[in-house]
Amino acid sequence: MLKLKITAESIGEPGTQMTLSSFHLAGVAEMNVTTGLPRLIEILDGKKEISTPMMEIYLKKPFKEGKGIRELALRIKEINLGETVQEFQLSVGEGKIDIILDKNKLDTLYLDADNIAKTLMKQVKGLQVKTKDNVLIINAKKENINEVYKLKEKLKGTYISGMEGITHVLPVKRGEEFIIITAGTNLKDVLAMEEVDSVRTISNDVFEVQQVLGIEAAKEVIIKEVFKVIEDQGLNVDIRHIMLVASTMCFSGAVKGITRYGVVSEKGSVLARASFETPIKHIIEAAMLAEEDQLNSVIENVMLNQPVPVGTGMTGLIVKNSGKK
Repeated sequence: MLKLKITAESIGEPGTQMTLSSFHLAGVAEMNVTTGLPRLIEILDGKKEISTPMMEIYLKKPFKEGKGIRELALRIKEINLGETVQEFQLSVGEGKIDIILDKNKLDTLYLDADNIAKTLMKQVKGLQVKTKDNVLIINAKKENINEVYKLKEKLKGTYISGMEGITHVLPVKRGEEFIIITAGTNLKDVLAMEEVDSVRTISNDVFEVQQVLGIEAAKEVIIKEVFKVIEDQGLNVDIRHIMLVASTMCFSGAVKGITRYGVVSEKGSVLARASFETPIKHIIEAAMLAEEDQLNSVIENVMLNQPVPVGTGMTGLIVKNSGKK
């Protein structure tokens, strides 16, 4: 418990100096990276929905040398129908939607009208699609213009190829090799690709890593991400403090945040739980269940103004009185 207290102080004090910021990845305007205090809170609170999920995809030869990396990146990126369309034509009277595809985009993405039509029919139940050259002809079976428009908007965002969840890709050179940085994550499917170096490829989503690779991998991601945030801010925290926090979050076999719903809820001491948040709630529940507090840790003894069971507070000194004055 004393180690955790020192760790909390060692991380908490530098944490007050952090900035509330994010930065752009050069080359793609939509790719932002959450940094500083917001990112630290995301990790330590154990939030399952993070603001900027991303992956670093390491590659095997010849892709890591830059050969064919652009084509590989396009295969990874999630492609929606709207990205391949040149024009939508709505015919309300006939209840029909004509989708004119952009031939240049199709060639770039290695797609064709027939494959897109088959994918759309799989993605949208009951949809009938016919093709004519680079045009998709859809019988909307709708008489109301609002319904036809809603169907058009639904089709516009329908997934047709790539890895679902990966919205942007950015090939970059890091050191002597090329890697692909993504906005969005799909660790399971990416690791299954033969071109990908599955040993080094990682996601910044702790819960996704736990699900795909296990709790030990998730613990390593917590350590790496927290240390990266602190280091980027120009602060200095011994990595052993971060390792202790990560172990505390993962010791139960599942990632739990440092919150009243996470690791704090598992404390055996009533007073320790009450010291964090919602004290009245914890005290009332403990009273109803007739819980006992053994006062064998630091927090509860500090609250009661008595020696804590560490250092000299762990021992009692017995002196034999000789009776002499």
